[in-house]
Formats: sequence, structure tokens, C-alpha cells
Amino acid sequence: MKKYVVTEQAVINAPVGRVWGVVSRTDRYAEWVAGAIEVTDHHGVATVGMTYAERNRTLGPLKTDSVWTVREIEPFRRRVDTGTGFAPLQDVTNVFEFRPIQSEDGREVTEMLYQVEYAIGLGPLGLLLNAVQEPGMRAAMRTSMTHLDRLIRSESSTTAR
Repeated sequence: MKKYVVTEQAVINAPVGRVWGVVSRTDRYAEWVAGAIEVTDHHGVATVGMTYAERNRTLGPLKTDSVWTVREIEPFRRRVDTGTGFAPLQDVTNVFEFRPIQSEDGREVTEMLYQVEYAIGLGPLGLLLNAVQEPGMRAAMRTSMTHLDRLIRSESSTTAR
């Protein structure tokens, strides 16, 4: 079984604490995660060992139900979840990492790393399948971070009024 790692990065225009506050809420994933249609079961704030479930879009019109388990939390720095329900992808792990950086105008913003690790069996067919799905996965990861940035900025502008 071949293992893959797909990583994307973005700058979120908000301090780490604000980004962490949204990403830690498992009930909010459908608001910003590109492939999440709805969160069907959750426990609110991410807690190690707890699970949450989603209805997701996969390739094209295909949909799936996934269950995620929170495996690791380093507050304001890193979160690791493992997921099931993405066949033929197996051993799926999401890693979110956050690092405070300074914007050009001196504000604290957040560098976010979004990484997905997974395995695909199926020999040569698995290689072909990954070649088809990986570009879409990368695009969805970038879209998710863009959605997260917009969501946080919209909430910040609403509370600033």
C-alpha cells in the first residue's frame, strides 16, 4: 500500500487565538471545510479521543459519510485527527499546524499548514486514482483555508460594529 502526503499552506488574516477558536469547533466544519456538506455528529470543542461525523463530497458528485477522531492537540499550534469513510483512501490523517507571523503592516496573522496523509492500495490503479484525486484535494484544501479566512474576517467585522 502506497502512502501519500499532501500539504498546503496559507496565511489567515487573524491572530492564532482567533483561528484556533474556529478550527477547534468540530461543529463548525461545514462552515469552512470545502468538502464538508454538514456535520452530523459533534462534541463541540475538539477533545482528544472524541469523535465527530460529517457528510462529505468526494470525487465529482460522489458523497460519503466520515467519522473523525481527535488524536492530538497542542493548543494554538497543532491538531491531528484521523478519519474513516473515504474509500479507497485508508489511514487518513488531517494535520493542522498554526504559527503566528507578522503581516507587512505589523498585525499578528497566522500561517496555517493543512496536511492530509493517506494510503491507497490497488497497485498501479491506486497510483492512477491518486493522480486524479490529488489535484482536487489540494484545491479543496486551499479553498478551505480561504473560506476559514473569510469566515473569521466576517465575524471580526461583525463584532467590531
